[in-house]
Amino acid sequence: MAERKIFAGPKVRRIRNALALTQTAMAEALEISPSYLNLIERNQRPLTVQLLLKLASVYRVDLEELRGQTGGSLDQLKEIFVDPLLSGELPGDQELVEVAEAAPNAASGMIKLYRAYREQAARLSDLTALMVAEGHAPVAAGRLPLDEVRETLERRSGYFGRIETAAEAFAATLPGGLDLAAGLKDWLRSERGIAVRVLPVHVMPDLRRRFDRHSMRLFISERLSQADRAHEISIEAATLALLPAIDAELDDLSLSSAEARRIARFELARIAALALAMPYEAFLSAAKATRYDIDILRARFGVSFGHAAARLAMLQRPGAAAVPFFLIEIDAAGHRLRRAGAQGFPQARFGGGCPKLNIHAAFLQPGQILAETVVMPDGASFLTVARTLEGPSVEFGERVRRTAILIGCDAALGEGVVYGQAMALDPVTIGPACRLCERRGCLSRAEPPVTRPLGLDEMVAGLSAFDFQ
Repeated sequence: MAERKIFAGPKVRRIRNALALTQTAMAEALEISPSYLNLIERNQRPLTVQLLLKLASVYRVDLEELRGQTGGSLDQLKEIFVDPLLSGELPGDQELVEVAEAAPNAASGMIKLYRAYREQAARLSDLTALMVAEGHAPVAAGRLPLDEVRETLERRSGYFGRIETAAEAFAATLPGGLDLAAGLKDWLRSERGIAVRVLPVHVMPDLRRRFDRHSMRLFISERLSQADRAHEISIEAATLALLPAIDAELDDLSLSSAEARRIARFELARIAALALAMPYEAFLSAAKATRYDIDILRARFGVSFGHAAARLAMLQRPGAAAVPFFLIEIDAAGHRLRRAGAQGFPQARFGGGCPKLNIHAAFLQPGQILAETVVMPDGASFLTVARTLEGPSVEFGERVRRTAILIGCDAALGEGVVYGQAMALDPVTIGPACRLCERRGCLSRAEPPVTRPLGLDEMVAGLSAFDFQ
């Protein structure tokens, strides 16, 4: 049987350096030439079985250490380079393998440094939220373009007047008697020469929508529901027909980089698509008539629950405003996907990071609408409505993508909302986020508050895993 070749040059070099040996001294002990040892340390020659046994007997080296894997540090390095800050820096994992094998101490230092960076970023985020809650200016920090766009849109009203006006005017030109998707397909074909085609999964496995400029065809994935297909067509039509209005609103955002503007243009196109599907005056009238019943609104306008809920958070035209709703969307791991509000997301008053919110319970009851009143530590109360949203259809063996959305408003306005019936039930006490909340005895607490020292008492154990003084 042929000998298995093992390349472990960096490990041999570490053993030699740890013993303060020269290459000549180690080569003499191993009964090989210094030049051959040099080739081994540079991974240009393998370690044979005989040489492995010699290393083990002379230097008491664990053979498994030489043959061992770098899996632990390699996996952690892969996680680091998935971060948006570093993604795209490496064409593949081979460089990470080389770092983990050739310089394990440097790899360990990189991992520690990244952990410290994430911890400091989390603390800065908590400190910023605390300062905003107390009326101070937020702490400035370096932001990725996506973070800048998100924060900009979260702070401002969800109403974009130029887009709304342009969308209403454009919707009025579409052929009557057709649903939105059919009307937009007709417009794309007649005005822009673009044909819309739905492609099967095996042809377009990873995309929702793709526009082919050469053939002038817009491809939509068959994975999408009818409502989501119409939404993707609306985005394409809005990008073409409402671009002047989108660019005018984009200029008002005063973003700091070209990349941030590019990302924001996509977000504004999605907002314009909602305005096309649910024209302002018609949707506002229907919302008030149904007392903001999202299920009825989505059926009437042929949209999804998420689209109808997002549209409710945009209805703040001067002189023709609705109840000022705000919304959050998260995934099953609790990652925030979006936050928005008719008057800006109420971060300082509501927070949205409490694990007791019904948006987390929604994952246990998919498709069900959960409504309740929540009370903050300062006495502010909100009516919240949560429900799961289903992602694209999946093939057998794939895991379903499911998110949850929460839409809320001040409890004082709840009587005009159909979900206000939940206000008859006892309210749920919540906090802005665990690290900013000082409620004692909370069974849902996931982190200690940054504002109080931990209460480490060997004689006392509270209900929370993070007792504090």
